Amino acid sequence: MQRHDSEVLIIGGGLAGIVCALQLLDRGRRVLLLDRDAHTNFGGLAKESFGGLLMVDTPLQRKQKLRDSPELALQDWLAFGAFDTASTQPGHPYYWPRQWAEHYVNDSLEHLYHWLKARGVGFLPLPLWVERGMGPGTRGAARGNSVPRWHVVWGTGQGLVAALLGQLERHPQRDRLALCFGHKVEGLLTTEGAVTGCHGVAEGEAGVQPFEAHAPQVVIAAGGINGGDLSLARQYWHADWGQPPASLLNGSHQFADGTLHHATQGVGAQLTHLQNQWNYAAGIAHWRPRKPRHGLSLVPPKSALWLNARGERILPPLVSGFDTRDLVTQVCAQPQGYSWQLMNRQIALKELAISGAEFNPSIRDKRKLGFVLDILRGNRWLLNEVLTHSSDVVTARTLDELADKMNALQGTPDVRADTLRAVVHHYDAEVAKGSASQDAQRQRIAQLREWKGDRLRTCKAARIIDEKAMPLIAIREHIISRKSLGGIQTNLDSRALDAGGQPITGLYAIGEAAGFGGGGMNGLRGLEGSFLGGCIYSAQRAARAMA
Repeated sequence: MQRHDSEVLIIGGGLAGIVCALQLLDRGRRVLLLDRDAHTNFGGLAKESFGGLLMVDTPLQRKQKLRDSPELALQDWLAFGAFDTASTQPGHPYYWPRQWAEHYVNDSLEHLYHWLKARGVGFLPLPLWVERGMGPGTRGAARGNSVPRWHVVWGTGQGLVAALLGQLERHPQRDRLALCFGHKVEGLLTTEGAVTGCHGVAEGEAGVQPFEAHAPQVVIAAGGINGGDLSLARQYWHADWGQPPASLLNGSHQFADGTLHHATQGVGAQLTHLQNQWNYAAGIAHWRPRKPRHGLSLVPPKSALWLNARGERILPPLVSGFDTRDLVTQVCAQPQGYSWQLMNRQIALKELAISGAEFNPSIRDKRKLGFVLDILRGNRWLLNEVLTHSSDVVTARTLDELADKMNALQGTPDVRADTLRAVVHHYDAEVAKGSASQDAQRQRIAQLREWKGDRLRTCKAARIIDEKAMPLIAIREHIISRKSLGGIQTNLDSRALDAGGQPITGLYAIGEAAGFGGGGMNGLRGLEGSFLGGCIYSAQRAARAMA
């Protein structure tokens, strides 16, 4: 049996694990980092992400004359996450999540923005305005981000991870870090009630060999429960969403299967709020899958019509940018649990995007000219990729032809051309009314376009039937799993807590494994960007506590 020994053991090589290792090396600690994946995937899901972080009152916000503050951000956070006033009381299920939320918004400027800038990470000049909330008297969350706070890394998540890995490799204490990939941790080791290591199997050229790793401090940084074979995502599916749809796609990590959650539970740790998941409503199947049911998360075009399986417009109209969870809720309530978006080529060119580093090469590769051209001319490369390769897309010159192709794709006769015609003609008539339109989607679009960051990527008045904008495009969209908002309950030192609320000696949890802090710091919903931000912030707090 292989044996490893260190001062600190980190299980998981995603963003949280990398940041924790980096901070521990700064403090002269000897660190062993184990990861189940291959070395080429060092960085986990963060490496594949678009790279957005929620940060408060930054120089970029001030430059745009955006008035933000930790107080305003906390009010938005608590409202969007559906925290109640009693969550300030110790013992409340959301006590620790609320503590984490308060500290995050107060610390994000120093510990995220300035910390990352000092390590060579830059951002797009315009913060984006996501998760605005639905407004008073509407379904979903009434209040969300009051101002743009979503800061996108210039280089995407891939650039973020590359910058931090560069820091790690060039660190003066690099010789105090040992990295072991292909190591699947199956359980934790304890000594007289303290967690002192882990055991599992190492997969290499010599085959599969058992191993043990020993350290007086063990950090769980192994991600969430929304990946793997999706069994835990289905098991903890929120009651608001009914039954998980059969067409559910995997937008999480192939190894995010909850193995380490169960291992920590076995030594007394508490798992909280696992029913709170941050999934997306506009998934399509990846045409180059790297895992079972591999999905891509679209940024849904706001000028497209969102339809159910019968081609009927979902009402009130669905528009992204206000409440992602509500989009999932409404689609799950539709027949068959999937949806269609109907648009034309011109809308798709300006508004269609796929979240993540893979399909945003201009930002990922820091090509300024390409980025500007994508905005001005539309992302032609991306649209061509989708139209050429996606099994969830059909195109046509007429609504009759489109209905036939939608039915052929799904293998049912559910969509009637007359239904599409009525929906499209009604919407196009509303577009023609301009600012006098009472259509809720038109009003949402007008609201979005008030912020210049959204105005650049949102059509002003795009009809669906427009001979200059053909062909028509219909995209079949599935619910796609993404982040676990709940996880291992932790205090502000990232120490895992037992049933009595006491720290378990030697055990820490960070990143998505800890619900990004406290076992669920976002609450029911996330303002976006608190996920990567939570990985960094919880890792920093853990490292400081272990110093």
